[in-house]
Amino acid sequence: MAQIRLVIADDESIIRMNLKETLVGMGYLVVGEAGDGVTVINLARELRPDLVLMDIKMPKLDGIQAAKVLTEERIAPVLLLTAYSDRELVDRAREAGVVNYIVKPFREAELLPAIEIAMARYQEFLEMDHEVRDLKETLETRKLVERAKGLLMDQQGLKEAEAFRKIQQLSMNTRKSMKEIAQAILLANEI
Repeated sequence: MAQIRLVIADDESIIRMNLKETLVGMGYLVVGEAGDGVTVINLARELRPDLVLMDIKMPKLDGIQAAKVLTEERIAPVLLLTAYSDRELVDRAREAGVVNYIVKPFREAELLPAIEIAMARYQEFLEMDHEVRDLKETLETRKLVERAKGLLMDQQGLKEAEAFRKIQQLSMNTRKSMKEIAQAILLANEI
């Protein structure tokens, strides 16, 4: 099994060093380190880690803002390791898409489950996102086929099943999707 690749970010180099030592000792591969929010985003974009662990309070861009960017761009899940646990920060972290949150000081025993759960939740998120995109594509295709079918029924006096079969046959004969055939029929009608 491949090692899990991590990027860590904290503005204090001693904390980064200790965290890296702990993570490496647990069998993880730390592929990058950053001391501020902007650098961690750039590193994560370049390295595409499996997970980013970062503090909230960092210069240039805080960890929550950086997490929001990483989540929106689907780069990597974010696990926040921070000394701050007030309600406002927790709410901001949740809204930014942070997949887990550990309050410092933490024990090494807390880190493994937090990392594993964060990665599992992010994978579920990606699968759901993919499913939503597929459903949207299916719905768009269905709408286009319905419009093209209606056009064929009006112009060629076909019954609904015949119009559908015609689109289906054109799709098979030309090795193009039914969506492409429906778009072509609708475009030809506009011209």
